[in-house]
Amino acid sequence: MRHLHFIIALCSLPSVVAMAEDSGAPVLVESRCIWDKAPHNAFTDLVRFQDRWYCVFREAEGHGSQDGVLRVITSPDGAEWESAALVRLTLQDLNDLQPLVPPEGPEMDLRDPKLCITPDGRLMLNAGMYYNNRRELLSLAWYSDDGTTWGLPARIGEHRYWLWRVTWHRDVAYSVGRIAAERIPRLYRAEDGRRFEVVVKDRDFFPHVPGASEATVRFRADDTALCLLRLNSMPGAKTVHGHLGIARPPYTDWAWHDLGAQIGGPNMIELPDGRFVAVVRMYDASVRTSLCWLDPGKPALTEALQLPSGGDSSYAGLVWHDQMLWISYYSSHEGKTSIYLAKVKIPRG
Repeated sequence: MRHLHFIIALCSLPSVVAMAEDSGAPVLVESRCIWDKAPHNAFTDLVRFQDRWYCVFREAEGHGSQDGVLRVITSPDGAEWESAALVRLTLQDLNDLQPLVPPEGPEMDLRDPKLCITPDGRLMLNAGMYYNNRRELLSLAWYSDDGTTWGLPARIGEHRYWLWRVTWHRDVAYSVGRIAAERIPRLYRAEDGRRFEVVVKDRDFFPHVPGASEATVRFRADDTALCLLRLNSMPGAKTVHGHLGIARPPYTDWAWHDLGAQIGGPNMIELPDGRFVAVVRMYDASVRTSLCWLDPGKPALTEALQLPSGGDSSYAGLVWHDQMLWISYYSSHEGKTSIYLAKVKIPRG
């Protein structure tokens, strides 16, 4: 049956959850399609803001088409969703941003949107935007008091550097960006969420360049930073395995660890008991979206639960709410590339 998946067993769901907790395995409580109105719906993020859910993703004709716009949808309970905003730019908007290289035409592709909550209680949405037939790229950020009205974006980071996910720690915003073509990364920080400055760059940040791609940074209570990094296959790259980076303030000296598996769309979250889980695209055997245990102590990445997914898939948003992990992601396993919301019960550590 399309759009809705439940754990099926010869006993009640509470019993299934109890057995999963006893075995130590996460259990999928529910996965449902929450949006499929565009030809291609992909690259999600999820946040809980002002007692409502907000999910953002890209709508376009296809995965690599040059017409991407950003859809924000909202729900009071995660069951019924409605559109809150459609974020796009006009040619005049792009000219008003005064890019170093002016646009040659109206084609613009907004990609990989991410949501976070700023220290002053606003929503921040950031994304990369290709233009001029994908030769040029800007990193942009929008800000909203209500999740519906976004206004015009601000340019963040450097020209042609894509700041992928923004994470706030002690009222400072951090992001890993990489130059689009060469895939050489930099760590950025901004005290206002707008003027991002380089903390550490290139091989001083990640020695195994080129190949660095999407990255998520999270911070522990003791200020230790973790960075889950995707690597891409390209000339000169030594591996395509995902890496975990670990650093202490001021975050200029990183120790990197090969996780032994190729991953895509990396995201991770620290659970209330201090353990980390990651949700990533896995490539071995079949392409899928999976929840994995992430152990920074070893370090190691261990697949624990495959979500209903396949093909063009992954790019998850993660929120811990009501003793459950809520996961937005996209997948094409039911034919059309659509947006899904899953709830996963995590056993106690």
